[in-house]
Amino acid sequence: MITVANLNFGYNRTPFLRDVNFTVQKGEILGILGPSGAGKSTLQKILIGMLPRYGGSVTIDGREVNTCGNELYERIGVDFEFSTLYEKLTARQNLRFAGSLYRGPLRDTDELLDSVGLLPSAGQKVSEYSKGMKSRLNFIKALLHNPELLFLDEPTSGLDPNNAQVIKTMIRKEQAHGKTILLTTHNMQDAAELCDRVAFIVDGQLRALDTPHNFTLRGGVGQVAYTYLENGEERAGTCPLTSTADDALLRELIAQNRLQTIHSREQSLGDVFMELTGRVLA
Repeated sequence: MITVANLNFGYNRTPFLRDVNFTVQKGEILGILGPSGAGKSTLQKILIGMLPRYGGSVTIDGREVNTCGNELYERIGVDFEFSTLYEKLTARQNLRFAGSLYRGPLRDTDELLDSVGLLPSAGQKVSEYSKGMKSRLNFIKALLHNPELLFLDEPTSGLDPNNAQVIKTMIRKEQAHGKTILLTTHNMQDAAELCDRVAFIVDGQLRALDTPHNFTLRGGVGQVAYTYLENGEERAGTCPLTSTADDALLRELIAQNRLQTIHSREQSLGDVFMELTGRVLA
């Protein structure tokens, strides 16, 4: 659905994005993961046609983005990190206006508002909304015309855990309906939960691309961590995942049914990112 080949881009004579290559399959969620200033948002702007003067090739469904024209926007939905709402209009008026810009059929406005908990405040001016409410309204505005592709820039930024989970659940539902999704974020938890594959971008370069699972296994042998009671006190132990049979204490605890907790422990995406790029996600 998306092919990026030898992409180069600079805001001046100095290249900012350099030799970026990747593909996104139909129905896939690809995460673009990197620290602030890495080039994530610039890449997204190129993909949605906002920065047409790039080098290399960027195609959506086989067509070069900078030749698509306005018909591209009938097919894509964009949720920018910062609000693109009209503050003096109500939530419902914002969606009604946004919907008027598209030729095709629209999704039910009240259903979308209800899905993110905004239906009771649909008649309220957006200027009276909290940051989190604006973020949720911005998200459903991107879904209004039922686009084939979604470009989501930090969709859970500024949301409390409950509302962040609502948005993540909706993203999974959109994927289940066949949508292709490109998610730009520096939130490694979102990337691990949502993405089929993740691309690491640092300083305008794509450093690595793989599944979250494969990334977390790159650190080599994981560990098993366990706790148990001894003389009324909780104690902890660890051993390599490949050597559990050699851990005499662990065997004894299992045989005596004395384990309190046990779980495997691998590297996080953030750990792998730092190891591969030398940078932290911030």
